[in-house]
Amino acid sequence: MADIAEARRRLGRVGAGLMVQIAPAAEWRASVRRVEEAGYGTAWVNETIGGREALTQMGVLLAASDRIAVGSAIANVWARHPAAMQGGASVLADSYPGRLALGVGVSMNAVVERSGQKWERPLGRMRAYLDRMDTAVESAPRPPVPFPRLVAALGPRMLELARERADGALPAAMPVEHTRRAREVLGPDRLLVVLQMAVLEPDLGAARRVVRESGILDVPDSPYTRALRGMGYGDADLAGGGTDALIDARFALGGEAAVAERIRAHLDAGADHVCVTVPGPDLRSMTGLLERLAPSLSGA
Repeated sequence: MADIAEARRRLGRVGAGLMVQIAPAAEWRASVRRVEEAGYGTAWVNETIGGREALTQMGVLLAASDRIAVGSAIANVWARHPAAMQGGASVLADSYPGRLALGVGVSMNAVVERSGQKWERPLGRMRAYLDRMDTAVESAPRPPVPFPRLVAALGPRMLELARERADGALPAAMPVEHTRRAREVLGPDRLLVVLQMAVLEPDLGAARRVVRESGILDVPDSPYTRALRGMGYGDADLAGGGTDALIDARFALGGEAAVAERIRAHLDAGADHVCVTVPGPDLRSMTGLLERLAPSLSGA
């Protein structure tokens, strides 16, 4: 297990989500240096099955930067054997002490079946995967600073598993009230990293259109939909990707001050770290928006 207090210090309070799949390696190197210079504590990358593999991607970013931590949000458990996950993360943590955070998640049914694999119940799949990662610890490198292992968790049972079997949880695209509930489940001694998408657009109507047109709104019966239902949202709230009120609760919309206020709200609700990601047509544009936002986040 990681030293939670030390992990909190190393991650910082706010991170930059570099959440795109396709971009030349030179652009990735430039982007991580730019968000490091802008003052973000951690750079986070995502993964689908195929495309840019998360552990390799983190290695590229760690090699291209000096001090920023790098995390996966998330590394897909369906993309590699659990021993390979443990071994690969351990090599990176050994090479860059204190600069790695490993977020792992079960993804969604459609993504898994598109890869040619058979979907399993997510809680059982994650529990078994963590068991096999633990079994592989003895044969993996021993980094001088243990890396924090986070579980992508939305519902109460996955949050409980994150509390019992990991260093914390990594929920995404949920209202501030979810952060408060997640902290209650995790208790004070686990990490809570929250992913917050932001649209830097003062016109709220235009900002909501960006969200709706981005393709990130949920498919029926996604884990997000189930978690929102568990919070009391009903069919009328969820129809068509969600009402304006629900979109406003899940996504930080508006100018820099409004986005900073939402990030502070998550921190006040119990998050240790908020990863902010902004949609853009490409990695360069996204990085520019993160740089534009950074001065407003200095108080966080």
